Amino acid sequence: MLEKYQVALLRIPGLKSLLSYQRAWLRGDVLAGITVAAYLIPQCMAYGELAGVQPVVGLWAILPPMIIYALVGSSPQISVGPESTTAVMTATVIAPLVASHDGNYASLASLLALMIGIICIIGYIARLGFLADLLSKPILIGYMAGVAVIMITGQLGKIGGIKIEANTVFGEVSEFFRKLDQIHQPTMILAVVVLAFLFIIQRLFPTAPSPLLAVLLATAGVALFHLDRQGVAVVGEIPAGLPHLTLPKVSMAELLPLATSAIGIAIIGYSDNVLTARAFASRNHYKIDANQELLALGSSNLANGLMQGFPISSSGSRTAIADSLGSKSQVFSLVALVVVILVLLFLRPLLAEFPKAALGSIVIYAATRLIDIPEFLRLTRFRRSELFLALTTTVGVLLTDILLGVGIAVGLSVIDLFARVARPHDAVLGEVPGLAGLHDIEDWEGAKTIPGLVIYRYDAPLCFANVENFKRRALEAIEAQTTPVEWFVLNTEAIAEVDITAIDALTEFHSELAARGITFAMTRVKQDLYKQLKRSQLLQKIGSEHIFLTLHTAIAAFQARDH
Repeated sequence: MLEKYQVALLRIPGLKSLLSYQRAWLRGDVLAGITVAAYLIPQCMAYGELAGVQPVVGLWAILPPMIIYALVGSSPQISVGPESTTAVMTATVIAPLVASHDGNYASLASLLALMIGIICIIGYIARLGFLADLLSKPILIGYMAGVAVIMITGQLGKIGGIKIEANTVFGEVSEFFRKLDQIHQPTMILAVVVLAFLFIIQRLFPTAPSPLLAVLLATAGVALFHLDRQGVAVVGEIPAGLPHLTLPKVSMAELLPLATSAIGIAIIGYSDNVLTARAFASRNHYKIDANQELLALGSSNLANGLMQGFPISSSGSRTAIADSLGSKSQVFSLVALVVVILVLLFLRPLLAEFPKAALGSIVIYAATRLIDIPEFLRLTRFRRSELFLALTTTVGVLLTDILLGVGIAVGLSVIDLFARVARPHDAVLGEVPGLAGLHDIEDWEGAKTIPGLVIYRYDAPLCFANVENFKRRALEAIEAQTTPVEWFVLNTEAIAEVDITAIDALTEFHSELAARGITFAMTRVKQDLYKQLKRSQLLQKIGSEHIFLTLHTAIAAFQARDH
């Protein structure tokens, strides 16, 4: 019975962590929880607006994830719940469906969360955590920049107090400038003041709950100057109580497009979640379980789908705040949960007076922090092809839609990867005067090969995509020698495995060298590769006496060939 209990705990890492809680962590977790709650209340209301639902739904959508992730998640630090990326993707997916099918927006948002939850749980069962690796760093940098621009343009109507009917980035910007004469000045002034306040507070006091302070001051301004009577829009009456269990309703016409989009949002949301978890795990010297994160994120979205919420992922900003205040476990999330519930039960009149322009400013402020200019510059210095991927992702997200833009970028990333595998670096190794070992003769002045011996290194696994390239470049290396070649030694330190196409090509290459009177040998052969050579019967053709573990033994065998 005890063993079964321990196995169950291993499957619930959050619960295991809570049961081994240390009293020394309590102060940091409580302080982090209260501060994060102060930050997330206006933030999540703004993300509710961004997702296209009522602002209070942003607070409802934080409740189930906080409980579930604290029990199921593998990271003791990340904060899950509404965040900018999934919010804007939710709006992008649902708005066209509502326009074409006249559906219930809130119900569709809940159904989308439900589908994402099911997809993530299926991914957990199938152990598909590796799918996040399809989104390389350049794609994420470009993607976040594109999402940030979409977030900013989506708030232009709110901060200007005008109605914008366009639903594309460039259409929204164009319409905003066409309607400059219609801007509601009190709304615009309030939004600009709040935005400036957010940047100033962030600069001077990085750990302060600046969104909460900004919204409280904006609310005080509305009450003091009666701005609501002058046309400044406020959140309005908030439903009493907490969310309740309900099944979202949907028609069959809406089901297929929702399911297709849910797959894309699940991949993006999971990638954001696991990358945030890995970043803080690396910083604080602990490990997370990438596959367990699929279960945690899936369960959280599933619960949100049943509790009137919308799709969620992790929040890097809230996690960073908690980390800076000394959070050590998910107790900080439970503390934040209690604070949010108390606010929903007893402070609804205050929340109802929040000006929507201030929430729009919070979204714009959050968006500017997603555009990582230093990372774009780093890509420029490192490799132009990766900068191209980042910029392509940004442009793809802006010109098409988020999911299609990311799909294009993933395709380009895979093409770039195949190009590097299909055309890798290679080297002919030789001796350098005054320098121990063997080195690429192209890299060192005065480097020379051993007469009669070509030691050739191919820096990629041999497979169908590159084996013809290997044969051509290896023969060119032989032709480039000024003395007749007697031995060709393939350095396999970068060749961990081969496929059947490569085996056949190596067999042909061996026969071609034999016809020229050149001995084919291999060095630095790993056990896995050795077994594959043996199973394919290529080993028998090469001869085990021509398989060497080190470069020096291969050279010694060449030098002793006449004996």
